[in-house]
Amino acid sequence: MARRMISPFHRFRSCLLVGTAFAAAAIPTAAAAEDAASRHTIIVTGEGLAQTPATPAYGVQEIDEEQITSSASGRIEDVLSSIAGFQQFRRSDSRSSNPSAQGVTLRALGGNATSRALVLLDGVPMANPFFGYMPLSAIAPERLRSVRVTRGGGTGAFGSGAVAGTIELTSADARALGLFHGSALVNDRAESELSATIAPELGQGFVIASARWDRGKGFWTTPATDRVPASARARYDSWSASLRAVAPLTDSIELQASGLVFDDRRTLRFDGADSSSSGQDASVRLVGRGDWQFDALAYVQARDFSNIVISSTRFVRVLDQRRTPSTGLGGKLELRPPLGEDHVMRFGADLRITDGELQEEPYSAFSGLLTERRRAGGRNSDIGFFLEDDWTIGPVVLTAGARADRWTVKEGFYRAVDASGVVIRHERYPDRSGWDASFRGGAVLNAGGGLSLRAAAYSGVRLPTLNELYRPFVVFPVTTNANAALRNEKLRGVEAGLDFAPSENVRLSVTAFDNKVKNAVANVTLTPTERQRQNVDAVHSRGLEFGAGLRFGTVSFDGSLALTDAEVEGSGASAALDGMRPAQTPKVAASGTLAWRPREGWYLSATLRHVGAQYEDDLQTDVLPAATTLDAYAELPVGEMFSLVLRGENLTDETIVTRNQGGSMDLGVPRSVWAGIKVRLP
Repeated sequence: MARRMISPFHRFRSCLLVGTAFAAAAIPTAAAAEDAASRHTIIVTGEGLAQTPATPAYGVQEIDEEQITSSASGRIEDVLSSIAGFQQFRRSDSRSSNPSAQGVTLRALGGNATSRALVLLDGVPMANPFFGYMPLSAIAPERLRSVRVTRGGGTGAFGSGAVAGTIELTSADARALGLFHGSALVNDRAESELSATIAPELGQGFVIASARWDRGKGFWTTPATDRVPASARARYDSWSASLRAVAPLTDSIELQASGLVFDDRRTLRFDGADSSSSGQDASVRLVGRGDWQFDALAYVQARDFSNIVISSTRFVRVLDQRRTPSTGLGGKLELRPPLGEDHVMRFGADLRITDGELQEEPYSAFSGLLTERRRAGGRNSDIGFFLEDDWTIGPVVLTAGARADRWTVKEGFYRAVDASGVVIRHERYPDRSGWDASFRGGAVLNAGGGLSLRAAAYSGVRLPTLNELYRPFVVFPVTTNANAALRNEKLRGVEAGLDFAPSENVRLSVTAFDNKVKNAVANVTLTPTERQRQNVDAVHSRGLEFGAGLRFGTVSFDGSLALTDAEVEGSGASAALDGMRPAQTPKVAASGTLAWRPREGWYLSATLRHVGAQYEDDLQTDVLPAATTLDAYAELPVGEMFSLVLRGENLTDETIVTRNQGGSMDLGVPRSVWAGIKVRLP
């Protein structure tokens, strides 16, 4: 090959070495901690450093453990949908979509399938290094303790890529999980969901081993009137396993390490249209909570993706995207000096390097013979330096921060040869690099009586993914071409809001925002059958977000509403898009959950969700109608260790259109009823 790629073996070996190094360190430290227990009270959390006093300036919302583990589908995207403004690129969940379409964003700052929200699991970015999509099926809700969502830019100490916001997922510790926790459920299509977690406490630390397996024949995504003999249900078969260990090194320093492996296989629309997504991740983290607080993190990720495209007219294989190996390497160091309770400063650096290569072969729809062999890929890197400072002055908290990112785009190439090996196209793209600066600042006024007023302004940067730069793709009959000349996206935004919590039983919030992503990467239509990723002038989003949490004895209500006016600003090649709404972006999104806890261990809830009409494409030619769904969840204890679980998805059997290209449609999940058991040993 013209360029050196890191082999899957070496990537996996790197993951193994990181995990082995942690294990070697954790075992003796657990013993040391036990010796020290008589001298010190050591509290091990398994979390990062505490949030700073000015965190509420950026409109943060949190989802607690009870909400996380009681979704009707049992999937993380369902949990996140309770946050106003959260959106996947398509309405499909992680059982019935192509994995590469699982980009997530906030505040209608969409336009393509790449994530504009930064998703972190215990501080580690979860996006696929090549594509930027999220491996949602690998994130099991039952392993989590909390979810914290910061909408809007403010890249700050989180790392680059958070132009639409940051979603922080925190794993549960051993005390929250219990010694053993497991569940087994089946639905009315005989699909199954199995999970088990063992979490023993060892000395002052703990180890958590968890596994989950989901499989099913799936539902029909193709409407009944459009089915042909080659049509197939959305079959899925996915599993993930994680190992996490936490141990104290001293009474103020904690060592954490995690490993995650997963594999996800799906079929979409036609027999043979199979996709797979797999990965092996490992991370090591040191958290210090002494006078000088610190958070030091290192991680390695090995991911792969494959996809077979079936012709929608001849129903034969026309493209085999057989491999897309990619690697993510990175880390972060954050320091907080001892400046007093009213002054919190954080500074440090973070690094992310992504490397990947597309390997695919197109085939003739008529002869079935191989026509080409294609390779494309490259390497991106970003090292960022950040500084943030919070001051508490009486009832006012002020915050300001700055960040500088040094980025590189290098080793980009595209190579195609015919079936006999003759070169058809061979391009090497020039290396690029540069610096980008971003800033954020805000204030919170605690006005008394539970009322807080807040305002913030921020900026952020996102480097185009390897997928956007180098990989073309086909959703027949439309081909979307890559663009190696894409520029970085740059966000500018402001927001203001209030939070009202006069008691622990009442929580209300409202936020007004104005966010603009300049140089936004969008799939721009060139002809009826051809699109290209291009930088449009901007995607401009303005709107209101409402949140409510109410508790009345054993009854509670949690709700959110997002009203968003988003439009594309385009000129030149994208002039036709000027004033249009970004693809796949609704104006209205709402979610409300009513729950009842009649006695200890009992939990019953119903969730009503509404997503407004969206456009399939950038030219607003095909509409995805609005959809309103009703979900339900019930957990009833049977004895001390067991609970009966009943779940219902889309109980009104609403027709959810997830794709509409010239009348060719895909549908979302129909009515689905689940039943099963949970077991928990404290």
